[in-house]
Amino acid sequence: MEKMTAFSQLRELMKENRSYRRFDQSKKIGEDVLKSLVELTRYCPSGRNLQPLKYRIVDDADECARLFPVLKWAGYFADWDGPEEGERPVAYLVQCLDTELTTNLLCDDGLQLEALTLGASSLGIHGTIIKSFDVVKTKEILKLPEIFKPLYILALGYPAEKVVLEDTDGRKDADIKYRRDENGVHIVPKRPLEELLLPQTL
Repeated sequence: MEKMTAFSQLRELMKENRSYRRFDQSKKIGEDVLKSLVELTRYCPSGRNLQPLKYRIVDDADECARLFPVLKWAGYFADWDGPEEGERPVAYLVQCLDTELTTNLLCDDGLQLEALTLGASSLGIHGTIIKSFDVVKTKEILKLPEIFKPLYILALGYPAEKVVLEDTDGRKDADIKYRRDENGVHIVPKRPLEELLLPQTL
């Protein structure tokens, strides 16, 4: 029973762990909290146990402001340039590959990003994982040494929007694009379990 309770709690946390793109910019995240999130990545599996990922914390307001313009925000919102002033992230975690350790990190990046976002969600902090950004300008802004290659940027803050899940109709060609309704609620379609399971007998 205790194990099932833990599973149910994890399931609910997974459902809460969505991409948020609008935040309450007046509510800051302490550096100690950000370090605690990065500390979670120590417990993630790592290919060959190399542990080649490092993180640059960005929580200074001026540095956040300079980083914001080099980010691309939502591929399905082609006419949206990202959150307005007052709804922007208050912190970023820049995931970097230490190229002196390896140039092939296997799946470490995704495992650690999930740990970071789950940890943040458990604290009421949410964010979005950004892959589309100007790597050269990011390195210049953050004065990153050459050996560190930025892979992803996790934008973080306390949410200023509502995100809900919606089951698709089960068709392979179902519309899976996230959208906002007339009230600004962010809708995220998810394929049903039945579509994820392959038949055991072919």
